[in-house]
Amino acid sequence: MRLAKPGCLLVAATFFLGSVNFAEAASFHLGDTGHEVSEIQQALASRGYDVPVDGDYGPATKAAVADFQKDNNLEVDGEVGVHSYQVLLHRSLPNIEHKSYFADGNGIIHLAQQFLGVPYVWGGSSPNGFDCSGFVQYVFAQRGIHLPRTADIQITAGRPVAKSELQPGDLVFFASDYVNISHVGIYVGDGRMIHASSGEGMIAYDSLYRDYRVSHYVGACRVIG
Repeated sequence: MRLAKPGCLLVAATFFLGSVNFAEAASFHLGDTGHEVSEIQQALASRGYDVPVDGDYGPATKAAVADFQKDNNLEVDGEVGVHSYQVLLHRSLPNIEHKSYFADGNGIIHLAQQFLGVPYVWGGSSPNGFDCSGFVQYVFAQRGIHLPRTADIQITAGRPVAKSELQPGDLVFFASDYVNISHVGIYVGDGRMIHASSGEGMIAYDSLYRDYRVSHYVGACRVIG
C-alpha cells in the first residue's frame, strides 16, 4: 500500500468559463467526478495504491496518482493526463466533454468540501494546512481561477454581490475591526459558508447569521458566473 499527501502565488483573476474538452484539458484532476474517475481509482487500487473507489477525485486520489506517476517515471503532478491515462488504463484519454470541468459555484463547493477537517495554519496555503485566504486561493486555483493571496485583495477579484443575492461559490468577507477585511469564506448556500476557521482550528462550516458574523460582515463578491 502506498500512502502520500497531496501537496498551492499570485496572479490577477483570469479564468475560462464553460466546458473543456478532454482533448484540450487533457487531464482528470482534483474535484472531478464520474464513471471515468471510478475507473482510474479502480486501476490504482488494483495496483496496490491506497485509494477509495467512489468516483470522486479527492485528495486521496490525487496522492495515489502522484505515487503512481513517481513509480512509473511520469511527470508527477497528481493529475491523470494523456500519458498517465495511457500507462494506467492502457487506452487513450477519451475525447469527450466531462461535466466536472465546468467552473461553477457547485463545483467549487464540491471541491472545498474535500478539505473539511484540514488544520488551520496561519499563512498556510496547501492541504497540509490553510489560513482563510490561502484556502480560498487554493480551492479556486484547482479550477484554473487564480486569485490574490490575501482577503483584502481577493474582494477586488470579482463583482460585488448583495447579501440577499448570494450564490454557492461566492466569496464572503468579514472585518474583525468592522473596517479592515481580515477574513474570507466561500458561500455554500442556506446561509452558510465553508472556511478556514482559526476558532475551530480547521476547515469547517459556519453560519452567516451567527451574531459575530452578522456584525462583522462587510460584503461579498462573485468571481465565477
